[in-house]
Amino acid sequence: MPLVHSEYNPPFWQKSGHLSTIYAGLLRKVPEVIQERERITLTDGDFLDLDWTYSNSEKRTLVIVLHGLEGSAQRPYITGSAKVFLSAGWDTCAVNFRGCSGSPNTRFRSYHSGATEDLVEIVEHVISLNRYDTIFIKGFSLGGNLTLKYLGEGNPIPKQIKAAVAISVPCDLTDSCEMLMSPKNVLYAKRFKKHLLAKLRQKQEMFPDLVVEKDIRHIITLKDFDNFYTSKAHNFMDANDYYQKCSARQFLPNIQIPALLINAQNDSFLGEHCFPFFEAENSKSFFLETPKYGGHVGFWGPKNITYTERRALAFFKEKIPALNL
Repeated sequence: MPLVHSEYNPPFWQKSGHLSTIYAGLLRKVPEVIQERERITLTDGDFLDLDWTYSNSEKRTLVIVLHGLEGSAQRPYITGSAKVFLSAGWDTCAVNFRGCSGSPNTRFRSYHSGATEDLVEIVEHVISLNRYDTIFIKGFSLGGNLTLKYLGEGNPIPKQIKAAVAISVPCDLTDSCEMLMSPKNVLYAKRFKKHLLAKLRQKQEMFPDLVVEKDIRHIITLKDFDNFYTSKAHNFMDANDYYQKCSARQFLPNIQIPALLINAQNDSFLGEHCFPFFEAENSKSFFLETPKYGGHVGFWGPKNITYTERRALAFFKEKIPALNL
């Protein structure tokens, strides 16, 4: 019954979910992390940019880190993770999803919560380098949904992948979309929509026959965006079809390697269906931790190291003790 008791108890000013979310997203800085970019070509001819952080250690251990909606490998929660893994002597491969590295991707499609075909290619590329015996995956929000879906939907999981951690995951996409469109999240939704529409206008310039101004004017909510672009570009019938097929919760019972999900109870992006207690209680591999505080990808910690950064490192070491990591 892998329900995990959480020891996270931040100072009073971080017990507000909104303050925790805003501080982590807008105010936190993580200096002194050097990244080296590699561009890989995908089988459909598009590209992905990977930002590597090297430990210069002899340990053959890597963490693949996946960002959230409209994030990038330069977000503080990504660079903060890399810095903590460096302290263990582990390399980090921070993925920029299609169109998120500062350069528009070349296809009409981009990325979405269920695009595990891209993660499959990333894993294959990393393994082909023949540098790592042990690989972990850490995903945040959308990237966390992608991580859990990848592990449970039936992909052949290479033996090098030993465990995963997912943070602040909207594992029921319908539930999370409804929460994001609620009045308490209006500022977050407005910010996401602004960035998504800017990307859509890039697509309009590249593919004028597929995106017309009338369509853009009709996008009022985030679900409207998924109804028009996400579903159209990625072969779903509509937003509801996309949410149903790509929600990670349905795949959790099939996960066979240790995987920890940390969702804060005061995360305003998540509704009750994003807390898969039943699946954790009936699994030997899927672990669920639900701290009372943390917000969305917040989890403040002392010395500019978040609770989930420490927790992910500890979980990986705890679940793979025989590797002497």
